[in-house]
Amino acid sequence: MTERLGIVYTPVEVVDFILHSVAHLLQAEFGQTLGSQGVHILDPFTGTGTFITRLLQSGLIDPAQLPHKYRHEIHANEIVLLAYYIAAINIEATYHEQVGGEYVPFEGICLTDTFQMDEKDDLVDALLVDNSARRKRQKRLDIRVIVGNPPYSVGQGDANANNQNVPYPKLDESIRSTYAARSKATLKNALYDSYIRAIRWASNRIGEAGVIGYVTNAGWLDANTADGLRQCLAEEFSSIHVFHLRGNARTSGETRRKEKDNVFGMGSRAPVAITLLVKNPAAAEHGVIRFHDIGDYLSREDKLAAIDAYASIDGIGKAGGWQTITPDAHGDWLRQRDDSFGQFMVLGDKKGGSPAIFGNYSGGVKTNRDAWCYNASRQALADNMTSMIAFYNGEVQRFDAAHPGLDGKARAAKVDGFIDTNPREISWSANLKQELAKGRRFDFEPGCLVPSLYRPFTKQWLYFNRRFNERVLQIPRIFPHSEAENRVICLTGLGEAAGFSCLMSASIPNFHFVAGSQCFPLYLYDEAVDESEAGGLFAPPSGAATGHTRRDAITDAGLAHFQSAYPGESLTKEDLFYYVYGLLHSPDYRARYADNLAKELPRIPAVKQAADFRAFAKAGRALAELHLHYDNVPMYAGAAIDTGGKKLADADYRVEKMCYGGKGREKDKTTLIYNDHLTVRGIPLDAYDYVVNGKSALDWIVERQRVEPDKDSGIVNDANAWAIDTMHNPQYPLELFLRVITVSLETQKIVNALPALDI
Repeated sequence: MTERLGIVYTPVEVVDFILHSVAHLLQAEFGQTLGSQGVHILDPFTGTGTFITRLLQSGLIDPAQLPHKYRHEIHANEIVLLAYYIAAINIEATYHEQVGGEYVPFEGICLTDTFQMDEKDDLVDALLVDNSARRKRQKRLDIRVIVGNPPYSVGQGDANANNQNVPYPKLDESIRSTYAARSKATLKNALYDSYIRAIRWASNRIGEAGVIGYVTNAGWLDANTADGLRQCLAEEFSSIHVFHLRGNARTSGETRRKEKDNVFGMGSRAPVAITLLVKNPAAAEHGVIRFHDIGDYLSREDKLAAIDAYASIDGIGKAGGWQTITPDAHGDWLRQRDDSFGQFMVLGDKKGGSPAIFGNYSGGVKTNRDAWCYNASRQALADNMTSMIAFYNGEVQRFDAAHPGLDGKARAAKVDGFIDTNPREISWSANLKQELAKGRRFDFEPGCLVPSLYRPFTKQWLYFNRRFNERVLQIPRIFPHSEAENRVICLTGLGEAAGFSCLMSASIPNFHFVAGSQCFPLYLYDEAVDESEAGGLFAPPSGAATGHTRRDAITDAGLAHFQSAYPGESLTKEDLFYYVYGLLHSPDYRARYADNLAKELPRIPAVKQAADFRAFAKAGRALAELHLHYDNVPMYAGAAIDTGGKKLADADYRVEKMCYGGKGREKDKTTLIYNDHLTVRGIPLDAYDYVVNGKSALDWIVERQRVEPDKDSGIVNDANAWAIDTMHNPQYPLELFLRVITVSLETQKIVNALPALDI
């Protein structure tokens, strides 16, 4: 697919499959061919012209029809100047090879931003007047076929780059009034991803009748945010064929192995799908959805061979490969939910639409500058933030001197073009730029240095400050000051690829502590004083004890609901808190409601027997103690520590990067090469079966206990600093690994002993 930072070439097998599928659908639905006069064909994101060159070579257009089609009815757009010239040359050369005779320039190509063609202004057209006639001619045409590989870009990934996405008011309004309006998702930014814009644009462009053939990111097939998109597609198109090519590299474990290779090779980490969409007002049926999954464990070569063998959607049909999908009430096509789930009480409801177990919850902290705001060394973190804040204040001073008298929007408009974006000095974000636009300056606040959980079983120091953390969300109500006691059940956010899991924390969790962390606390803290204008999140320790009032986060309605299920039983809110934690670990619960848990917050059933409720609550308490105190549990005694017979000094326990024994597919996970001085042998393989946040707990230790330099900022995060400075124990990384073996084995014992889910 065409990536934001460059062109990734579409495999010819994919291109040919789309072209032959479009030809099949044109014939079947409209009785036309790609060579029929009046069938205008457009590749709106042509890159280097692969779709058009393969069309000219395909034989799908009769040689006698080719000159007319080439001159009048084949069209292509490209915004990147170099790609535009390459595409024009490739298309012209290919046509000449097919037809011969004099060299004929390709007049159907436009240098343009396709999405901007229908907007009020087009900068490319204003600069290149000669290009204008082609664009205007194309806009007047009745386009009937759209094929291509749309660009893929959710948004600006790095605020230091100052490359905000181009707005498309008309197109985005079309998305707002259709896909977004129909979506039940809270956050809908992903609907303005370029490949989804391309789907909306193409549907608008072909009007009442036509065929679209795209290869895109396949995330829209089951993403929560795409529920409205899926509903609109089923309503707008008479038939839809989706060939899922898998290849999602943002998964892990067995799921990752099933996804295996991407058809674009290293050019994309996203799953890929070929989608054929037909609008035929005369069709006997509308909204017919057919789906085919290419299968598990396939290499890139296997997938391309399968695509080539099928040749088109007709080939899949003849092989009996199409599954007809009937969307459910939620707009789900794949992994459709169990509707009985809706009978249970939801964990939290920010909209207040129904009673919930928890009165409030929060996402984990998102700093948008983790390299600066997190570190294993408290002193390094203090130095990094002191330096960055000083640089930021210097930029404010420099900006004020350069633009005296400006205020409001005029001042904000100057920021991106003015600031120094050197990543060795600062990491900008949208909020921090707004602070500069307002002329605000800040001091480094030592009280904002707090312990936190960055990833599973990985503590870091965090500079917890609402000005330098992009999103603190409701965390100040959960951990309002450094002395506040709390426990939070952190569970996987909606639509995350890691699979559902949960883990408890007694300190501030990062948003990715558990993928997309949604954090449900034991307590909530209400402010007794107004701290809204304070730069930091914490009051001084002397004021912390009196600045907030603690109350239970479990609601009265939540407790009453479960008390009513067990008459005569005395249940507390704390019992319910640990019942939730135990139940969320139930293999029966996770398996039965896996599709629901991928798309909505957990709902918690009341098990039939009070004894089972007590068993889940007891298990939840035991799991909580294990997971909260993971670095204090006994070290696993069954492993052998091999030092080669040498007595090690403290310095010999320094860890740079752990790795397992063996190589490649022959990896030996019974052996851990800790460093050059020490190897751990006899690690029980059963320990790796405890998976949280998409990886085994032990894999998290191996990944995070290391020396990790950040390539952009140059900041080094050295796990040994936490071991020595905070834990006062150079052996901490080794001991942590051995303790987490115990945590893993004991967690599985508790989970395997849980009652069957009887509801």
